[in-house]
Amino acid sequence: MIAKAEWISGLQLTDPQRRLLADKLKASLADYAKLRAVSIDNAVPPALRFHTSAAPEGGRELPHGLVRTVPATAISRPEAEEDLAFAPVARLSELLRTRQVSSVELTRLYLDRLHRFDPLLACVITYTDDLALRQAEQADREMASGRWRGPLHGIPWGAKDLLAVPGYPTTWGANPFKNQVRPEKATVVSRLEEAGAVLVAKTTVGELAWGDVWFGGMTKNPWKPDQGSSGSSAGSAAATAAGLLGFAIGTETWGSIISPCTRCGVSGLRPTFGRVSRYGAMALAWSMDKIGPIARTVEDLALVFGAIHGADGRDFHIVDHPFDWPPMKNPSALKVGFAQALFEADYTKEAEKEEEKPGLKEWQEIDRQTLKTLGEMGVKLVPVKLPEDYPIGSLSLILTAEASTAFDDLTRTGRDQLLARQEADAWPTVFRQGQLIPAVEYLRANRIRTLVMREMDRILSEIDVYVAPSFVGDNLLMTNLTGHPAVVVPNGFRQSDGTPTSITFMGRLFGETEALALARAYQETTGFHLRRPPLGKPKGNV
Repeated sequence: MIAKAEWISGLQLTDPQRRLLADKLKASLADYAKLRAVSIDNAVPPALRFHTSAAPEGGRELPHGLVRTVPATAISRPEAEEDLAFAPVARLSELLRTRQVSSVELTRLYLDRLHRFDPLLACVITYTDDLALRQAEQADREMASGRWRGPLHGIPWGAKDLLAVPGYPTTWGANPFKNQVRPEKATVVSRLEEAGAVLVAKTTVGELAWGDVWFGGMTKNPWKPDQGSSGSSAGSAAATAAGLLGFAIGTETWGSIISPCTRCGVSGLRPTFGRVSRYGAMALAWSMDKIGPIARTVEDLALVFGAIHGADGRDFHIVDHPFDWPPMKNPSALKVGFAQALFEADYTKEAEKEEEKPGLKEWQEIDRQTLKTLGEMGVKLVPVKLPEDYPIGSLSLILTAEASTAFDDLTRTGRDQLLARQEADAWPTVFRQGQLIPAVEYLRANRIRTLVMREMDRILSEIDVYVAPSFVGDNLLMTNLTGHPAVVVPNGFRQSDGTPTSITFMGRLFGETEALALARAYQETTGFHLRRPPLGKPKGNV
């Protein structure tokens, strides 16, 4: 049957490829039935945005708000190099500003650690040593002359290798693109350059933004190097956790910041959709792709976000909205909800393998303790009921359809066979599946998405932030579809294997300040972010 239908999409598949696709198509039929079971009034439009001009609106920039770092007391340089490497950006910034450390010295420290630990973690695709040292020297000259660009001036960072940097490969983690050099410079890269940050590496990305496997292997979790780091912002999370960078940039379409930050025990911000320009970044799903920072502290997330958000005249999805930091409102004054049904659900149902169940049980107990801790902090938690009347999982066909379109040429030329992963749950099969999604089903899914967005607006009109388990139920997919911001932070460690767990703070649209404020208060109360992975000395290092 698949062979007879191939002419519709102009594809010619092999028998093994058809067998992989068959199960995907059966699942698609079930999803279509769920979508059709939702009653939609004729007046409900699809969640698509059309512009009469092909150019971005205006191209103007509104005020970005006020972002600043205010050290509580004077600080001194730590004696141990490792303590310096793991210091948060806010502390490093003050050490640089007061000339207790130079950007060149800090850059050499991080480059040395990257080269030493990358053989263990496989977290770097391309080193940018020469560029980094030039940028660091410039930062030192500027600071010596009295010019201080702000809290990121002289701070080494890593770019997920979806971001274009002229003169260097932008591989997207995939064999077909590993020699690709793009002429444009990603807006995020430009903005961090303007802020004086120092690019030391392009970090690994699971191929075409899925998972932790790329053309050079699998990126590893610093807490458990026989385990993958998760992805797709794999190298950004692993390198930040291992103290190989000051901070990094990640991207998320469906979990690619939340997941590796959880696995690697670092903090991540997935901003509101349309907050950070995607110009110069690989497109996967135009209505879902988001760019955000990964760092060791929530404070650092705010400092980096303050530098990268806002319109650039190149990404017409951007909505300019000011961001202020530090927050004016005390976290205890926020209206905070918690997704009660998710915390009460059986976490073990999320297990893909039987051996994962004990760790999920531990995680549930840790999450319950998180709610208790928030209560002890003076936060008044109110239960919130998230949308339950919609087939959220079936709406993932929106991502499938858009990703299949983004990589249509890869599928049609057969170069998808060069990708590292070729199983059923991998891009080649998913891209072929997307070729057969009817336009009617894609648009119907987007109309249901509109209903979910309206329901989420109603729920969040009564609260500032809600707390949710990072991976239980449909919250992760749903909020990626609705575009709401999320802050993920470590909230404990499993006794069974010492690996970190996480909790997620969800904000209103453009409510990053409130979500970050509550996450920071929790982080500073608990101190889980201060633990370091036991990397030891890499094999072969002398």
